[in-house]
Amino acid sequence: MAKILSSKKLTLINFMIVFYFFLLWLINYFQVDLFAIGFIVELLTIPFLLGQVIFLILGINFLIKPPRPSLFIISFLLLSICALLTFGSFF
Repeated sequence: MAKILSSKKLTLINFMIVFYFFLLWLINYFQVDLFAIGFIVELLTIPFLLGQVIFLILGINFLIKPPRPSLFIISFLLLSICALLTFGSFF
C-alpha cells in the first residue's frame, strides 16, 4: 500500500494551518469587519482547529521516524506554537 501522507504534504498542511491562524490574527488586529471575510472565518475556524490537533498528532509520529527534513521540523514547531497560542486564548 502506498504511503498516503508524506513529510512534504504534512509540511505543506502545517504551514497552511499556521498561515490561516496568522491571517485570522491579522484580521482581528486590524479590525477588518467585512461580511464575506467574517462568513469565511466562521465557516473554516472549527475545521482548522480540529486539523491543528490531528496534524500535531501526525507530526509527532513523523518526528519519531529517522528521516526528518528540516523544513518539516520548522513547520511542526510553528504549528505547535500556533496551537499553544490558539488553545491558550480560550483560558
